Order: sequence, then structure tokens, then C-alpha cells
Amino acid sequence: MEAFQIVAQATKQEQATFYRKTYLNLALGIVAFVILESLFLRIEPLVDFMLSLTQGYLWLVLLGGFMGISYIAQKMAYNNASLSKQYLGYFLYILAEALIFIPILYIAMYYSGGAALLTQAAVITGSLFLGLTFVVFSTKADFSFLRSILTIGFFLAIGTIVAGMIFGFDLGLWFSVGMIVLASGSILYDTYQIKNHFGTGQYIAAALSLFASLMLLFWYVLRLLMSRN
Repeated sequence: MEAFQIVAQATKQEQATFYRKTYLNLALGIVAFVILESLFLRIEPLVDFMLSLTQGYLWLVLLGGFMGISYIAQKMAYNNASLSKQYLGYFLYILAEALIFIPILYIAMYYSGGAALLTQAAVITGSLFLGLTFVVFSTKADFSFLRSILTIGFFLAIGTIVAGMIFGFDLGLWFSVGMIVLASGSILYDTYQIKNHFGTGQYIAAALSLFASLMLLFWYVLRLLMSRN
């Protein structure tokens, strides 16, 4: 029954426990991502294979596969009947993110500024995430209106990416800026949803939701910084 008790209606102690579990699992997810990524980047055949998938229409196939795995992982993470299945779904999503990040991190590491650039992107991403989280928890603002905006925005973004692949035009600096705004809106919306509509037992699903938005933000902050080099 814990999973069906809304966080907003729970006691202060239950809320504190939920938030602690959510953000602890988010932190563990980030650590797992870093460990997996550091291992993957040392496997030359895997790096070469992932880089080959960024060419032409293969990138669309990769994105399609990632979206499919994300859907499965999220369905598992929202399975209230099995905690082990929730964790398995969360790990599956982290694994998918680690794989799709290989090309951009490899290029950033060896051709666009190295570890200093990654550190800068991580600091900017973390600062934005903390700031947006503070806005949600320190105000009573209703961010539910962002749902429609985010839905339209993500469909437009996917359409732009597909069009860029088909017609061969570069998405450019402003696309990265737009996606950073979109990812920031996603963090606001996700945090609001977690605060007001999640159940106290849904901390794995909450962590996955935040992790997905955080990784999207990191991707485009990194892409923006790389475009300057």
C-alpha cells in the first residue's frame, strides 16, 4: 500500500524518507553511469562500433533503439509489485544511456577539450539541476502546465533531428540552447510531479525520471561547450 500513498499527503517523516531514497538512488545511478562509461571507453571495438552508428541513417536506428529500451526500462521501474524489477529497469536505462553517450564523450575527451571540458559540463549541469530543484521545493508554483509544452517540444526536437539526418543540415548552436531549455523544463516538471503526484514507494521510478532529464541536460550542455572548440 505504500506505493499508493501520495507523497504530498504523507507525513513529514515519510516525505523525508521518500526524498532521501529518491536522491540517493539518483546519485547511485550517476555513479553507475560514470563507472560504466569509464569501462566502455576503454573497449576499443565497442567505441568503434558506437562511433560507426553515428554515421547517416544509422544514428536514427540507434536513437530508435534507445527510445525502445527506455520505454521498457520505464515500464519496469513503474512496476509497483516488484522492487527487484524496478531496480533492473533502472539499471537497464543507465546501461542504455552509458552506451549512447560513448560517441559524444569519446569526441569530447580526445578532440574537444578533454577532461577539463567534461568537468565544466558536469559543473554547469549540476548547478542547473540544483537550482531548478530548489525552485520547485522552495515555491508553491504549479509546473504541471509544462507537460503540453514539453510534449510538443520533444516532438519538434525529434522531427528536427530526423530532418537534419535526411537533408544533411547541421543542427547548430541554437538547437543545443533550445534543448537545454527543454531539458531544464523537464527537470522542473519531473520534480514537481515527484513532489505532488508520486507514491511514497515510487522512489526508483522518481530517480529514473530525474536521471533521464539530467542526462539530457548534460548531453546538450556538453554539445554546446564542444561547439565553441
